Amino acid sequence: MHESSSTTGLCHKSRIVEEILTIEIKPGWKKGTKITFPEKGNHEPGVIPADLIFVVDEKPHALYKRDGNDLVVNQEITLLEALTGKTLDLTTLDGRDLMIPLNDIIKPGAEMVVQNEGMPISKEPGRKGNLRIKFDVRYPSRLTAEQKADLRRVLGGVL
Repeated sequence: MHESSSTTGLCHKSRIVEEILTIEIKPGWKKGTKITFPEKGNHEPGVIPADLIFVVDEKPHALYKRDGNDLVVNQEITLLEALTGKTLDLTTLDGRDLMIPLNDIIKPGAEMVVQNEGMPISKEPGRKGNLRIKFDVRYPSRLTAEQKADLRRVLGGVL
């Protein structure tokens, strides 16, 4: 005798629905900012869909580091440039060329603040943080006897 069994199951029809959600990233948004699309999560019969939440992250930049609304850049200059001055040429994050004259003597570890050249403040349109330039003065690794004598002669009464 041969027994046969049949299985009857419930058939759930499912379908995949694609929807394009556009996220408008505003200049100045900080890491951790959440963008929520209410009830755009997975849909199941009889269940309210969950919210879909995106969290903003920051990609490191080769030159600038973000500190709140400020941008920080490390700039190495020579001892001669620190004493006699120079013009820094920096390209901003939005592609502008920024010419910054260094007219005063720059001491090792000094920091210069350029107002309103940092990150846009998203809650205050038109306002930006500051650009902070941190200087590292590169000293010569050696000087000849003649160079030392010249420096003593030129700087002897000044220092």
